Amino acid sequence: MRIYKTKDYEDMSRKAANVISAQVITKPDCVLGLATGSTPIGTYKQLIERYQNGDLDFSEVKSVNLDEYKGLPKDHDQSYYYFMYTNLFKDINIDLDNTNIPNGMEPDSDKECDRYNKVIESMGGVDLQILGLGHNGHIGFNEPEEVFEKLTHCVDLTESTIEANKRFFASADDVPRQAYTMGIKTIMQAKKILLVVSGEDKAAILRDALCGPITPQVPASILQLHNDVIVVADEAALSLMD
Repeated sequence: MRIYKTKDYEDMSRKAANVISAQVITKPDCVLGLATGSTPIGTYKQLIERYQNGDLDFSEVKSVNLDEYKGLPKDHDQSYYYFMYTNLFKDINIDLDNTNIPNGMEPDSDKECDRYNKVIESMGGVDLQILGLGHNGHIGFNEPEEVFEKLTHCVDLTESTIEANKRFFASADDVPRQAYTMGIKTIMQAKKILLVVSGEDKAAILRDALCGPITPQVPASILQLHNDVIVVADEAALSLMD
């Protein structure tokens, strides 16, 4: 595991974009595992800028997203498809047919999870998986549990996650209570993982994830067992690390 301390959010975004850019340049037809949330927005802006400057070409890239709310249509302004389209896809030359996100409108959880597992398998797995870190240690929507969930599954969101996400909705009552998410095994099968973390409010959970015991109560702690993890985090997020 390599940990890169950055000065601030902008510096974190730039360095994270460097890692992704290197992957795309080295393997133009790579499979990128993408994440949503506020943390990677700056990184995506950096990638857009580099594409517009002629430094990156996404025409052969394939992507798979970590998760999607169950029950939200693609055109809902809080769906993760909408997030990816507005924050990245529409401003680069990626083929939308090569982008993959769980279908939140499929009511049959088993059917959708099986479909998404097969999509990832058909691509030969993920070359570089981008991850954010939830306040309770979740990666994707893999919430603290008694065991590590292996493959794509439907998860009941915890109250802390609903609370964290309610700012994006009219009220907490409007936040979906379930989501489809890649499982821990799927994430860990990525050839390389990039974890991006920003802010003092993430310092305690980042310390627990990187230095604490490996436990499904802190899902991100499993990353300690992966052989190629890059952590890019700002000084505030790393403030409790020895």
